[in-house]
Amino acid sequence: MRDATLCFLIKKESSEICLGMKKRGFAEGKYNGIGGKLDAGETIEQAMIRETQEEINVTPKTYDKVAELEFSFPENMSINQRVHVYICTEWVGNPSETEEMRPAWFSYDEIPYSTMWPDDEYWLPLVLNGKKIKGAFELSLDDKILFHEIKEIKS
Repeated sequence: MRDATLCFLIKKESSEICLGMKKRGFAEGKYNGIGGKLDAGETIEQAMIRETQEEINVTPKTYDKVAELEFSFPENMSINQRVHVYICTEWVGNPSETEEMRPAWFSYDEIPYSTMWPDDEYWLPLVLNGKKIKGAFELSLDDKILFHEIKEIKS
């Protein structure tokens, strides 16, 4: 199972979240957090920072790991991954479009779950409400959740 990262920029004072519309590759056409795979020799934190810089031209400064989620795809186990999720509350730069992603801000009550991975509506509200979690999801290749489990962890 490969490791990957996700970073969500959050404006706490206005309850807004920055999501990126994936423009190519895995998850193309979906809104998601900003992130991706680790490069050789990189730590998870280094990968999260690099991916955020590459995908939306922002450097995270204040962030916290809020979730570790395992995703398995029985029909194609080569894409199984463990995703380390961060909430970022301070950053340098303004989110801007790249070849990879088109960022957009959404209020918490207008998060476009219908254009996101189906698991997001299970765990994203929990982390936005300050919970730290571990989760496991099994998905079909046509985006159906076959199994899920979420546990709150104490910090």
